[in-house]
Amino acid sequence: MVDDRDMQVRVRFFAAHREATGQSAYEADVPAGARARDVWRVLVERFPTLDGHASGTAYAVNQTVVPADTVLSEGDELALLPPMAGG
Repeated sequence: MVDDRDMQVRVRFFAAHREATGQSAYEADVPAGARARDVWRVLVERFPTLDGHASGTAYAVNQTVVPADTVLSEGDELALLPPMAGG
């Protein structure tokens, strides 16, 4: 991460993540320069029930699937996409 300033990102939860948090969305304050995976750590601190749900989680920023090391910007929407069953 980069500096001491905070920024806010909107996090969207689906399926098991929504069940674990009891919410469909959350406004997260994270350090400027935070990456998607850094927000996950912040969320597990806030919602300990998320711990153990990281495996297979994908990230989407502003409705585009991105790698976990994608740097976020103020006001971004980060969606946590749980693993999907194939069929």
